[in-house]
Formats: sequence, C-alpha cells, structure tokens
Amino acid sequence: MSIFEYNGSAVVAMVGKNCFAIASDRRLGVQLQTIATDFQRISKIHDHLFIGLSGLATDVQTLNQRLVFRHNLYKLREERDMKPDTFASLVSAILYEKRFGPYLCQPVIAGLGEDNKPFICTMDSIGAKELAKDFVVSGTASESLYGACEAMYKPDMEAEELFETISQALLSSVDRDCLSGWGGHVYVVTPNEVKERILKGRMD
Repeated sequence: MSIFEYNGSAVVAMVGKNCFAIASDRRLGVQLQTIATDFQRISKIHDHLFIGLSGLATDVQTLNQRLVFRHNLYKLREERDMKPDTFASLVSAILYEKRFGPYLCQPVIAGLGEDNKPFICTMDSIGAKELAKDFVVSGTASESLYGACEAMYKPDMEAEELFETISQALLSSVDRDCLSGWGGHVYVVTPNEVKERILKGRMD
C-alpha cells in the first residue's frame, strides 16, 4: 500500500457558470480501520479561494497550517487577497522546496479569479501543476471520481445544479472505494456567497 493511501481520501473540484464547487469525503482511517468520520480536508483560504488536500492526514494538517500562515503574511504585506493562480504557484513552490522529503499530499485548488472566472487545478506531491477547465480529482477514489465526473459533468451549470452533480459524483465514487467515504463536505462558491453542506453517507 502506498503511503498516499494510508489514511484514504477523495477530493474533487468542479467548475460552473461563474461559480465552482469543491468536495471531499469525511473518513479518516488507518488502512482499513476507521478512526474518525468528521475529518476536514478542505480549507478556506479566503471567501473565493479553497484548497482540498488528499494524502497522509498529518501532512494535510501541517501543509494546511503553513499555507494559511503564508496567505496571512501576503495579506498583511499587499493589503489584498491572493488570486487563485498566484496561490497555486505558492503551493507549487512550497511543495517543490521539499521535493527530497516531500509533503505526502496532493492538493486541489479552486477559486474565483478576475471577472469571477473559476480557476481549478491539482498537483502532485512535488508541485507539478495540472490545470483544467471542467473538473479535477485527487485521492484514493480518484479513478472512480474521474468516471463519475466524466459521465455527470456539463459546462456552465448554475450553483444548485453544480451542487447536485458534484455531490452525486462524490457519493457514487466513494461507494466504490473502501478507503474513503462516510459522507462528504461540499462547498459551493458564487461571487456573492459561500454555501457549505455536509452529505450523509450510506452508513450514517
């Protein structure tokens, strides 16, 4: 078993019309043993920028704290929030800096940029970015997430339809992966509001 699969995870981000959604499962496990069912993998950097981290849970929390700290420093110096593409470059640089003993995480970044244009990207544990215009996935359920998202995704969805699509894709995917699951956290972000919803899993 790869160290990336040790705790299990599923993270997905999807683009809509002037909005985006990011979702993750809630299970924290040690291989096949479930430890907690309310683990938070998605972090809010600011109102229009979120990051989801799949991989080893200890590194997820460490990297998350470091990224929040670096964004706060940027905000103090520049007196504005970081743009999503700038933040993606920061994450990539922090990961590449530690390439010989990397953070065992695979980030998914989602945000609204200029003119409320959605931005999503993912990267590997040493910061190689992969940009997308529709959806990105990460974690132990990534193979089934790719299949579900390919089947369900439509361009230019409104916020409510986007929520329904990403939720169905996440729940159907984690059902096919024994290392992730137990419902999910979903954030749907529009220019005017952030909606957070908790999905119940089949076991709840």
